[in-house]
Amino acid sequence: MKKFLFADLDDTLFQTPGKCAGKQALEPAAYYQDGSVCSYTTPAQRSVLALLDSGMTVIPTTARDADGLRRVALPFSFSSYAVIDYGGVVLEPGGAVDKVWQEAMRAAMHAALPGLRELAVHIDDHGARTGYGGRARTIEDFGIPFFLVVKDPDRRPERLAPLEAEVVRPWIADGARDYVVHRNGNNLAILPRALDKAHAVAHVMARLRAEHGDIVTFGMGDSRSDARFMADCDYAIVPRGTQLASLTVEAL
Repeated sequence: MKKFLFADLDDTLFQTPGKCAGKQALEPAAYYQDGSVCSYTTPAQRSVLALLDSGMTVIPTTARDADGLRRVALPFSFSSYAVIDYGGVVLEPGGAVDKVWQEAMRAAMHAALPGLRELAVHIDDHGARTGYGGRARTIEDFGIPFFLVVKDPDRRPERLAPLEAEVVRPWIADGARDYVVHRNGNNLAILPRALDKAHAVAHVMARLRAEHGDIVTFGMGDSRSDARFMADCDYAIVPRGTQLASLTVEAL
């Protein structure tokens, strides 16, 4: 029976230098657009990667867009599907876009776009009113706008808390708008509820079963937002010291 691992990337298989404090023998794993290194793997992570690559097919399941995925350089190559843009885009083996999934998401995101634009105005008005430097940015890929993201310009993630509590969550609650908040580190993302890695993973699983019959699936991720697609897999893998670990195994 073929085995497939749906794996988040950032903070799961590699991390930024600030999260590698005290660790030795780091190797580059991902790069900024200017070619400088943004993330590294530890020896333990490389050992896990080698184990995974030898026993199953790894399917990236990430918030990264297509360009961000291309700037990942892990010690094995992705040869199957990829789920990117929080599930907004599915890439087929070879890198072509899954057109059926793309058109379904294009329609869903078109319906969600007016709300994202409205919230972006509220976020930027909050910045102008309070002097806060974080601004809303719309993340697009393949010509489709998917979600908003706000990062603290000084990399002080605690300063995102008032924005989330005073602006974002009250706006969503007012009228029970169909959006969700994903907060992890210096990343505050607001997504249409239709945009979910779990939906895209279910779509890919169906394609894999049509191609291979019965399969075994594994899910691996670090954050609360990964839990939904991991719960749909036969087994779940959670790295130590992550947001998801603190909410599950480390909380016991």
